[in-house]
Amino acid sequence: MRMHLPRGRGLNMYHNSSQKKFWTYDKEETLDKLRLEANQKFCSKALSSGKPGINESTLLNEQEEKVLFKHYEKRLLDFCAVFKPVMPKSVVGTACMYFRRFYLNNSLMEYHPRTIMLTCAYLSCKVDEFNVSSTQFVGNLQESPAGQERAVDQILEYELLLIQQLNFHLVVHNPYRPLEGFLIDLKTRYPLLENPEMLRKSAEDFLNRATMTDAGLLFSPSQIALTAVLNSAARAGLKMDVYLNECMGLKEDKETLSKMYESMRRMTSLVKAYELPKAEEVSICKQKLERIYAEFATNLKRKHGYEDDDHVVKRQMVADEEWTDDDLDAL
Repeated sequence: MRMHLPRGRGLNMYHNSSQKKFWTYDKEETLDKLRLEANQKFCSKALSSGKPGINESTLLNEQEEKVLFKHYEKRLLDFCAVFKPVMPKSVVGTACMYFRRFYLNNSLMEYHPRTIMLTCAYLSCKVDEFNVSSTQFVGNLQESPAGQERAVDQILEYELLLIQQLNFHLVVHNPYRPLEGFLIDLKTRYPLLENPEMLRKSAEDFLNRATMTDAGLLFSPSQIALTAVLNSAARAGLKMDVYLNECMGLKEDKETLSKMYESMRRMTSLVKAYELPKAEEVSICKQKLERIYAEFATNLKRKHGYEDDDHVVKRQMVADEEWTDDDLDAL
């Protein structure tokens, strides 16, 4: 489907990008399978460790990992929302995408999401050229100077691991630029809509909600942005058929139009189905997670590179317990 949008790095380069080639999947079931494999891989390794305190009931199952993933992803978004100086939307979107990509192939039981989420945010600042020092970055944690220093050490320790687990694919194409492109296009080529800006707030709300789903792993940024615009228009009681048929040139391309509508339905369903886990669920799962980390603290090593690289330096899990979720609670 050809999008009539202004030229720009994020718009023109997506179709030749690593994001499209390596990080865009055909269906939700593929993502579920990858996460299940990551969970089972860690569980198998843990159970074979021979530790008396470890059995199937003490480990997180796939659903429990999903509960904690949603919790820490929301903590990541909360951290970014109050960050000083104000963090651009593209940086936030990139951080969330890093977080999702990382845990497609890794278990939360092996790499603590508390550390990974901050490492994702820190790396996204660097990649998107939002220039903040490590000291400025951890200054956004409600922690003592010593606690902030420990956080810096952990973030820098895990930065290379994160980059490697992302396969060095660090450029993320977010839907924010395409959204701007569609709003400009509506202003210039769709006079039937007097004030396209009226769609902005609802469309941005849709994008924010889509960030907390797998939409970015299943659809292109322009598909997500267009769905946000059309969703906003529908909420306002506006019909956009003429825009799709005439301005986007889809009148004679019924097959493309049909596929586009199907993608939009899938995406909208993802957004509507999203629910934050209940606090009680999170509490139970966090207790299990911390027990796992405590159990393995003295002998389970952390990878600092690819799994088969035996020469890579490895360090123990215990460092993650030097600061806790409580350090984020004042955000």
